[in-house]
Amino acid sequence: MKFKGQTALVVGASRGFGRGVVESLVANGMAVTALARNRQALEDVSRETSATIIVTDATDEQAAERILSEIKPNLLVLSAGTTLDLRPLHEHTWETFSRPWEVDTKLTFLWVRAALRAQKGPQHVVVFGSGAALFGSPLSGGYAGAKKMNAFIAEYAMGVASRAQRPIRFHCLVPPMSAHTEFGAAAARAYAQMAGQSLEDFVKQLPSPPTPADVGAAVVALHQHPEKWNQVSYRVSANGLAPVSA
Repeated sequence: MKFKGQTALVVGASRGFGRGVVESLVANGMAVTALARNRQALEDVSRETSATIIVTDATDEQAAERILSEIKPNLLVLSAGTTLDLRPLHEHTWETFSRPWEVDTKLTFLWVRAALRAQKGPQHVVVFGSGAALFGSPLSGGYAGAKKMNAFIAEYAMGVASRAQRPIRFHCLVPPMSAHTEFGAAAARAYAQMAGQSLEDFVKQLPSPPTPADVGAAVVALHQHPEKWNQVSYRVSANGLAPVSA
């Protein structure tokens, strides 16, 4: 029980990688609060893990500072994001193209800012980027840029904390496309169709895609000794963690 007596808040906890993070943290003794918009999905998480739940929109302008001041978690994990509208560039509208910025990047900015402003904030913040930020994602509009900005936000926040000599660490996890989640499976189907391949053949080409449990284990590894992970951004795969530069 590595984290007995510690608390975590997982934003985007109702499905996919976020749910895997909740399960791994609870299994390691942490008291977890799971936050998302879908009450029914959160209640399923609570029944299976004993996590406390908060039903709210993570992009609400006031939610982050209010909730962090109430919970004061040791660990904050930001895994929430919008459902992608998968279509070629010329078929996007500005609204569909920019939605990842209005959801994924906005919530990362709001919660990281709140963590930096908090009088007694989390000691560790884990933000989610994406392999799309490294290689592009031609069917997902502004998603690749939005996820790259998430990594930059984590870098900027680490700089702020370091200059202020505040004991808070920021990390960004960068998973590749993974058909092990509903989100990733939808993307894999779309890209397989674009490539003229079967879904099965396309998925075979994906580089060690992580399961939600793999991502949960990566967060556990980062949080166990965050000071030992001296880079901000790390790829996460079925093989574990590796610096983005590697």
